[in-house]
Amino acid sequence: MKKLVIFLLVCGLATQVFGQIIVLDTIDIQSVRYKYLYEVVDGDMDQNVKNLQIELAKIDITKEDFYSDEYNSYEVMLRIPKGYAIAAYNEKGELIRTIERYKKVRLPLVVSQALAKRFPNWVVDKDIYKVSYSEPKWESKKTYKLKLTNGKKTIRVKTDEEGNFL
Repeated sequence: MKKLVIFLLVCGLATQVFGQIIVLDTIDIQSVRYKYLYEVVDGDMDQNVKNLQIELAKIDITKEDFYSDEYNSYEVMLRIPKGYAIAAYNEKGELIRTIERYKKVRLPLVVSQALAKRFPNWVVDKDIYKVSYSEPKWESKKTYKLKLTNGKKTIRVKTDEEGNFL
């Protein structure tokens, strides 16, 4: 009986020793410009637009083949079927500013409600979503240019991301 208790005690301690071995997978660490993402990426935005904006935030110019510290800035253009984004980076690889333009994106709920309230019975025929971001002030400007139709009538309106008409 005494040998059985000692055997179980040794087995119990041995399994805990093996339980302490931790094997980690390789982790890829990327710098992400969280201020840009916080300012620009919206929760109810089109997923392709979000993915493009996240890619802009991940780009590290200093690790690219064309990088040379003798240039003051670099411009990168990314395209998706719904639009494009142009980003400027400084010689340190920091994101300075972006200009983005997208077509046929899903409008935010606030903008849709403002349109329905002000223009009942009108339908959005075309839409253009523009985003500009500037790093020194960490601010973005988002606008929607919309073409509305009601039968044969057509009007164009411009609104910001909060549904305020400009």
